[in-house]
Amino acid sequence: MNGDQERSEDDDMDTTAGSNRGIRSSPPDSPPPFSDRVLENVLENVLHFLTSRRDRNSASLVCKSWHRVEALTRTDLFIGNCYAVSPNRAVDRFRHVRSVSLKGKPRFADFNLLPHGWGAHFGPWAFAFAAAYHSSLEKLCLKRMSVTDDDLSLLAHSLPSFRELVLVCCDGFGTSGLAVLAAKCKNLRVLDLIEDAVEDDEVDWISCFPDGQTHLESLIFDCVECPINLEALERLVIRSPNLRRLRLNHHVSVTHLRRLMVRAPRLTDLGTGSFNSPPPPTHATADVVIPIVDEDQELDLLRSAFAAAASSSLVCLSGFHDVRPEYLPAVYPVCQNLTSLNLSYAGIGTEQLRSIILHCHKLQNFWVLDSVRDEGLQAVAATCKDLRELRVFPLEACEAREGPVSEVGLAAIAEGCRKLRSILYFCQCMTNAAVVAMSKGCPDLAVFRLCIMGRHRPDCVTGEPMDEGFGAIVQNCQSLSRLAVSGLLTDRAFGYIGKYGKSVRTLSVAFAGDSDAGLTYVLEGCPRLQKLEIRDSPFGDPAVLSGVARYYNMRFLWMSSCSLSMSGCSEVARRLPRLVVEIIRDEGEDEAVVGLYMYRSLDGPRSDTPPLVQIL
Repeated sequence: MNGDQERSEDDDMDTTAGSNRGIRSSPPDSPPPFSDRVLENVLENVLHFLTSRRDRNSASLVCKSWHRVEALTRTDLFIGNCYAVSPNRAVDRFRHVRSVSLKGKPRFADFNLLPHGWGAHFGPWAFAFAAAYHSSLEKLCLKRMSVTDDDLSLLAHSLPSFRELVLVCCDGFGTSGLAVLAAKCKNLRVLDLIEDAVEDDEVDWISCFPDGQTHLESLIFDCVECPINLEALERLVIRSPNLRRLRLNHHVSVTHLRRLMVRAPRLTDLGTGSFNSPPPPTHATADVVIPIVDEDQELDLLRSAFAAAASSSLVCLSGFHDVRPEYLPAVYPVCQNLTSLNLSYAGIGTEQLRSIILHCHKLQNFWVLDSVRDEGLQAVAATCKDLRELRVFPLEACEAREGPVSEVGLAAIAEGCRKLRSILYFCQCMTNAAVVAMSKGCPDLAVFRLCIMGRHRPDCVTGEPMDEGFGAIVQNCQSLSRLAVSGLLTDRAFGYIGKYGKSVRTLSVAFAGDSDAGLTYVLEGCPRLQKLEIRDSPFGDPAVLSGVARYYNMRFLWMSSCSLSMSGCSEVARRLPRLVVEIIRDEGEDEAVVGLYMYRSLDGPRSDTPPLVQIL
């Protein structure tokens, strides 16, 4: 399976703090002469209007004066690799930051390809932010970081202006940390927990929000597996008049869902929870009264709640864990306004899915399981003419020769959804003809990720490699910035990528490739390549060595289960002394290299590697 099954957003962005362009090593700036200070005051007012990270990186390279002023005026900091720069260097250069985005582990960490305790600890960053940004930091977004309860407690106690926390694919913390955060951050507006592994400390964190009216605008906790205090949640929603986004976990039934919807009439984004009726109470309680209604009454009340939402501003809908199909008609009234629908956890049949889709004429973003089948995708193509993003996930990991979605569904989308810009498509079989049709029908594609499950699968009709299909994608989609390839591919496919993929910034390869020449074509031919991730492919030492002239300008190279040796990786490290070269060793083999991770860093190798990781 390709390493692209990821339900959270993964934007392709320039590294600001992890680049020799964004933060560079230089001696402390001496005070400028008077005339230069006047010019810097003018420049400071100009740079406030410069919002693009890439533009700011370029501005910082003009001269020392621009370098200094750009740092003083930057309020949003993005660090694409937490090991590309030290926390102290980052906060010393950028002193007036209000928002930080920080990424940790490589993306293939989602597939258990990293040893336990690999790293990406947030602790050092938390201490640096607490000390340097005590009065300024308002927003923090972490992705694939190891965050502890102590880290959350430090943030809560040290940052009085803190308002927004977004944790994506993070682990190491539990409900205890959330409780401290909720209790101490009285100005909290956003608490979004997305695809995190949250430990159950048996702490009622929902009840820890302060009494009285809150500033909450977004509360997302659909990934939290442990039960929550539903009555406290309802009281919290009542006290949060600015709440716009609310995504519930699977412990919230339709009974509580409709009660919450009534109390939050201004929602624009709703995650429904389980979308099932609650189990019967095992005992009565003195302070909780649950009205008893039959299923028909429940459905009527639920339909009324969604009808009210349809008349307001609800445009994003997700959730549907453990869904009861008979409740689905209740959402029909709101479908006409939806621009985003996430059914990637809804294990429902094609007919139920199609009945929803036929009401969604404004849909722009659609995530779904492959239980939608080709027939459901044909309904999407016929109805959703404004679709911009489609993700089709597998209901279960299966390597059967035939699956519920195929080239038929992809071809239908290519013909009916001409505005499509991003697609992630898991399937068991595919044809070159369907991929070529996609390249011609959707020429504005910026993201194309085709994950053919199973190893080295050819065109399921002709038996030919999938070379021509992927070649058409890179040739016809001039805006393509992210590409994931799979299936039976020869060097010809990678030759196409090297020749035509001039805009590709992220390339993912799984179970594909013919020889070292294929990777060489890519490294020599894709000038904007920033992130290259490869697994279970035949590329070895010659292929990696062919790219030594490129690696300083890339964010990272990740390879696992390829044909690498210790001597080849050591040679790369010798030739590129300012590049960090990490290898994951096989305990039973001296020369075997299980994984290779190379990235640029202004501060040299890290010091927190586990035993199986060696830095060359």
